[in-house]
Amino acid sequence: MASAAAISHHAIAPRELFMSSGRPVDRSSVGVSTVNLLPRRRLVARLGYAVEPIRRGDSVVASAAGASASDVVIEEKRVGEEVVVDYEKVAVELVDASPLEIMDKALEMFGNEIAIAFSGAEDVALIEYAHLTGRPFRVFSLDTGRLNPETYRLFDAVEKHYDIHIEYMFPDAVEVQTLVRSKGLFSFYEDGHQECCSIRKVRPLRRALKGLRAWITGQRKDQSPGTRAHIPIVQVDPSFEGLDGGAGSLIKWNPVANVEGKDIWNFLRTMNVPVNELHSQGYVSIGCEPCTRPVLPGQHEREGRWWWEDAKAKECGLHKGNIKDGDSNKVGVNGNTNDVATSVNSIPDIFDTQHIINLSRPGIENLLKLENRQEPWLVVLYAPWCPFCQGMEASYVELAEQLSGKGVKVAKFRADEDQKSFAQQELQLGSFPTILFFPKHASRPIKYPSEKRDVDSLLAFISTLR
Repeated sequence: MASAAAISHHAIAPRELFMSSGRPVDRSSVGVSTVNLLPRRRLVARLGYAVEPIRRGDSVVASAAGASASDVVIEEKRVGEEVVVDYEKVAVELVDASPLEIMDKALEMFGNEIAIAFSGAEDVALIEYAHLTGRPFRVFSLDTGRLNPETYRLFDAVEKHYDIHIEYMFPDAVEVQTLVRSKGLFSFYEDGHQECCSIRKVRPLRRALKGLRAWITGQRKDQSPGTRAHIPIVQVDPSFEGLDGGAGSLIKWNPVANVEGKDIWNFLRTMNVPVNELHSQGYVSIGCEPCTRPVLPGQHEREGRWWWEDAKAKECGLHKGNIKDGDSNKVGVNGNTNDVATSVNSIPDIFDTQHIINLSRPGIENLLKLENRQEPWLVVLYAPWCPFCQGMEASYVELAEQLSGKGVKVAKFRADEDQKSFAQQELQLGSFPTILFFPKHASRPIKYPSEKRDVDSLLAFISTLR
């Protein structure tokens, strides 16, 4: 039996391929070659092409000729009646390839049976890469019914710019109606976003993918260190099924996995493609309107999504394979978790300085019980794996140094794992990090309400309460 990473691939040899608009495209006009996977043969696909500059109105967009020319060798073998490809090996071979090369390879291998998932954010770069390959391509998007008006305007602009029709997927009306009637329009603020996302996003996505053999996403490793740090360029989808059904029937391509956000934006500006107006208003990661907000300078882009929840599991379910069942802070890649779990568990502690007191469970329980303290306390509830906690470490350490000997104790309490339930019930923990101020003459701590975690903002908070 073939391994989970070795998946059958059917030869692509139709007379015509179709653009997402549904119009037939002659093969000779786009340079699409037939991919025949024969037993005991090595398929070599040469990507050393150059794309001529494309004129849009009076402007000339830079060519994609800068993509490095390389030979991508794909080994396949016959297992019974099927030809299988080892996608883990393909991912390794493509690790140094450009996004344009990776996109070209994905479209070449799967033709009309692959589509780009477009969310209405910076993943418009995927559509531009697909356009530059000169190959036909399909685009689909999930219309949850709760997107920002700016996102709908971007959908329209992208369709006109590329002369395509986006294939929209919608949630089941009866399921949405049942949810809203029973729990209201904003239940996710109280019991988490998973139920709403499952109805409005995950199930429509599942229907879309059942008609494909592969899909293309805009996931990047730097988007969410807690869940996406180890995503490969190509993988057997660990969560969804494709056209043939069953485990291993769908391939997932992540062409920009190794690209940093700033480089994506350099590309978008250079190519002068339409972008979401929300980006200019401080939004980076964009989803549904009630669950998305701008981020402040220094905050991670995913901090603008589901901000009221645990930072380590900020996935809506579309990429739930990034989070392993039973241990959501362990990131899995292609179904392999052992090495990842070790790396997560070995993350060193943070806020490690002589000016910050490390509180144990009994220590913070005693602090809670005191009604008259000799000095006020500032305590951060944190998890060392949390990227937002890591991001405020320098400012919190500097704050502790400034307050040393000034009559305010600065402390930390690790509130994840076994301590999380206690912290949620007794310490107002909502998400990491949570900062509490314990006044001298009040038993109940006061929760810092802002996400501005710079030294000046924290000092101002303390000054108003001392």
